[in-house]
Amino acid sequence: MDQMDERGLSHNNVALGLSKSLLLSQTETSNVVFSPMLIELLLNLIAAGSKGTTLEQLLLLLKSETTKELCTFSNKLISTVFADASAEGGPRLLFANGVWIDKSLNLKSSFKEIVDNVFKATSTQVDFQTQADAVTSEVNAWAEKEMNGIIKEILASGSVDNTTRLILTNALYFKGDWKEKFDASATRDYDFHLLNGSTVSVPFMTSFKKHFIHAFEGFKVLGLPHKQGEDKRQFSMYIFLPNEKQGLPALVDKATSEHGFFDRHLPQQKVEVGDLKIPKFKISFGFEASEALKRQGFVLPFSSQADLSEMVDSSVGGNLLVSSIFHKSMLEVNEEGSEAAAASAADMTMKRGDTTMMDFAADHPFLFLVREDKSGVILFIGQMLYPLPF
Repeated sequence: MDQMDERGLSHNNVALGLSKSLLLSQTETSNVVFSPMLIELLLNLIAAGSKGTTLEQLLLLLKSETTKELCTFSNKLISTVFADASAEGGPRLLFANGVWIDKSLNLKSSFKEIVDNVFKATSTQVDFQTQADAVTSEVNAWAEKEMNGIIKEILASGSVDNTTRLILTNALYFKGDWKEKFDASATRDYDFHLLNGSTVSVPFMTSFKKHFIHAFEGFKVLGLPHKQGEDKRQFSMYIFLPNEKQGLPALVDKATSEHGFFDRHLPQQKVEVGDLKIPKFKISFGFEASEALKRQGFVLPFSSQADLSEMVDSSVGGNLLVSSIFHKSMLEVNEEGSEAAAASAADMTMKRGDTTMMDFAADHPFLFLVREDKSGVILFIGQMLYPLPF
């Protein structure tokens, strides 16, 4: 995808609706990172197994006219943007999908074809009814393996029981070196200002080289490109820094409310830098997404009115609902580059600026993205409120 088409842009904006709900609901010290696109891919897969009013609602909220359109977008995303680039000198990307179905059931042939060929998922029959805890361990072991050991648990203990019949999972791992690495010997401790007015001393990466920075009304944006491989993709991290030390909530609200905000507010050229400071940080964040999705209007898949009968080849299909969607992500930023991982699981249960010299001192809470610039796809989004020590 050399250019993100209008369909892709609408998908980014669907994902950002979830971002707004999640980011603004956190406390003053809650660092957040997650992959809204992974959660949306699960919703696309759920839509492929739905029909009736459930499918109509999903298509409306996912801004698509047909499941074929959703499947085409999902397949293109998986096969291009999420494809590994490490062999060609670019970032390391690992993506995996998994479907876990109770041994008493079989996937409908039409749904299994989508699972196998569109979403490139492996499907596994398991015993939810008498071995729910063992299945939990199996899913978590799968996530740990697919994520290079970074994420060790998607499903919490007790989140699967004998009423579970189907779990959909996906996972994404990203590790890229900066195109221009920071000098570790220049890292220094400085104060980071928290939203509550207090400060903490943390290690900051510093640089006096030219960087991609642009000043907009009320905030600045820094672009940090990752080392590019031989293909056309360009992955970058962007830091959106409000001018006011306590201005992040207002910036998050603005950025996640305006259609195409991020695409319109990216730095396009390097400028001379007077003072550049970015805290080293590491975030691990997990949440259950169903309530946030319901606030976005994704209600029917989680209700007793759900019609997920296109998933399984049994009358039980009419009695399935999505009980929960679990997601966990990790992001680390240091002098070498950034590393991130995310994993999601949907649990199906029986019904019940300018060019002058510029400073960029990220010494207070900020919003960040990891983005593939050629397509415009946002892989990860988050907010840094309190840089945790390494």
